[in-house]
Parts: sequence; C-alpha cells; structure tokens
Amino acid sequence: MKNPIYLDYNATTPIDKEVAVEMISIIQNHYGNPSSSYEIGRYSKKAIENARKQVADLINAQPEEILFTSCATESNNIAIQGIAFANQAKGKHIITSIIEHPAIIEVCKYLESQSFEVSYLPVDTGGRVNPQDVEKAIRPDTILITIMHANNEVGTIQPISEIAVIAKKKNILFHTDAAQSIGKIETDVEKLGVDLLTLAGHKLYAPKGIGALYVKQGIKIQKIMYGAGQEKGIRPGTENLVHIVALGKACEIAQRDFDKNSATMLSAKEKLLKGLQIQFGEKIKVNGDPVHCLPNTLSIAFDNVEAHTLASIISNDIYISTGSACHANSVEISSVLKAMNLDLRTAVGTVRISTGKHTSSEEIETAVKIISNTVTKLTEH
Repeated sequence: MKNPIYLDYNATTPIDKEVAVEMISIIQNHYGNPSSSYEIGRYSKKAIENARKQVADLINAQPEEILFTSCATESNNIAIQGIAFANQAKGKHIITSIIEHPAIIEVCKYLESQSFEVSYLPVDTGGRVNPQDVEKAIRPDTILITIMHANNEVGTIQPISEIAVIAKKKNILFHTDAAQSIGKIETDVEKLGVDLLTLAGHKLYAPKGIGALYVKQGIKIQKIMYGAGQEKGIRPGTENLVHIVALGKACEIAQRDFDKNSATMLSAKEKLLKGLQIQFGEKIKVNGDPVHCLPNTLSIAFDNVEAHTLASIISNDIYISTGSACHANSVEISSVLKAMNLDLRTAVGTVRISTGKHTSSEEIETAVKIISNTVTKLTEH
C-alpha cells in the first residue's frame, strides 16, 4: 500500500536519516552520564557541547547562549516566566499578540493570575503585527515583549527586527518563538535583534521531545525549575543526550542545506497553489500576508467546502491540517483566523497545507489532482 502524501510539515517533520544515524550511534554506544568525570561521561559531555555549537551556528549565536529543553513549550515557559519573575521589581507588564501559539498565550494567562498585566496586540488581515502598535502599547512598567517569528497556521512572518529596534530603544527585553521559522527562513539572532529565541526539534527533522532556548549573554532568568546544575541550573535534570545530539545534527543539516531546502519548499507550495488556481480560479481564497510568508505554508479556503470534510475525505491519500495542528480535533474557528477577521464561511473552509524538504514535484502533481477532484465532487451537490 502506497503511503499517503505528507503535506503537514508545520505540525511535525519526519526524522532526517542522517539524524537517525547519529541517534542510533549514541543509543548503541554511549550511555555515560554527562556529569560523570570518567571517560564515558566526558564523551557525553563533549557530545552535548558539540550539539550546542551546532545549534548556535544555525542562528548565529554563541554556544554558551544555548540552553537545551524538552520542547518549544518548555523553552517559552522558561523564557517568559523566567524574565517576568526576574524583572518584576521593574514592572509587571508584558506585550504579546493575539495570534501567538498556546505555548505563549497560556503562559501569559498564568502570569495574569500572578498579578502581571498583558497587552494582546491585534494583527492586520494578513496576520501581521504593526510595530507602531507595539510602540503604543509600551508603558513605563513594560518588561518583556514576546512576538512569534512566523505563524504556524497561516505562515505570516512578523516584523521582528523592526520591533526589536523599538524594544531596544525602550530598554525592554524581546523574545520570539521561532519554532516554525528555523530552517525555512533566515533566523539570525543578531539581525533579528532579539534577546531570547525558542526553537523546536520536531519542526526541524529532529525527534519530538527536544528543544532549545537562546538567551543572550548577560540576561538574567529566574529559575522556574529546581534541581542540580545542568544547563546553568535553569533547566536541571540529567541531559537527554540522544535527542540533544539529534537536534545538533538537524541544525547542522539545516544550515548546510538551507538554500536547497528553502527552494524546494517554496517551489512545491507555488506549484500546488498554481495547480489549484488553474482549476478553481477565484473560488480559492489564500489567507495570510502575500509577501511576508513562510516558503512552505499555504492557508487556503475553497468556496462552499467545509475544511474538515475535505481533509477527512482525502486522508487516505494526503495528510493536511484544518487550521492549527494543535487544534486538529476542534471545529471551532481558530483564534488566528478570527484575529485576521476572516468571514465565517472562509474560516470554516480553511485548510493548511505545508510542504517540506522531502516534498517532490510528483507528490504535488498528485495532490493537485486529488484535491481538485474532491473539491469538485463536494461542490457539485
């Protein structure tokens, strides 16, 4: 039986074969605790530091600025709570946007229960934050701005470097969740101007259960977990050597193959959209910013087609998502589409198709045929 065509790379990615080889080698040959002083422990410690450099190189950071975590959600919690509690004497106001991932929104809601105040900024119809809105929201007690680098649902890229200029001018720390942008678009912490940045392994062809947090040198974070001294004591616990090595290798590959992978993803997305537009023309609505968008992400709606119905019918042949993958079982319109003021009909009909570095031209041709045939049948009745 032929495997379905995978077009949901924003939800997760398969483990790269080179990454898997590295993982198997560690699993089979290296079990030493990195905190041990004997040889097998020293090897594990060296492997972790090598991975730290690989991650740092991808985002143009220093190795000592990289902390390993279990996932992007944990990185976001450490960043936002850690900065908030470390700086609450200066102020208790945080700025974010209404289209952030729950790993940001829920942390902010928790902090509101701890007497912090949060401003949730709107976005335009393309899903983009206006830097002027950020500047207007700043108060004397603002201590942190957290805006995602690229949206997971519609692919809109935020004006991070412009916001960073504002944050720096006002002496406010700036965090960005870059889980969806790493490996797809340039993510250079120096050019972006951010103080903290989150990344996730499973969006980058590494396994689930590993992430990292960039923390610019000199920035103090209050612990939200307590234990031994691993990861500067900020993320204590015996290190997940296998997955850390995997993340490092994935970052090395992402840097090495960046141009090729980005071009492959963009070409596949454009071919898919063009093929569908030839079939349906103006009956397709494309969501998100037409210029500032990830090369792999296509959020579209078909006239008179319910997204869950379409996704369900084609699920034996193609894997796609209806809105955010984190809410795949929900029929409620996503907060992102609501924030972009999409009309109900368009929102209900929206599917997210996201390509990856493995997506082939043949797969796209097949996907266009299957989706087109299914949409045609659904609209005939």
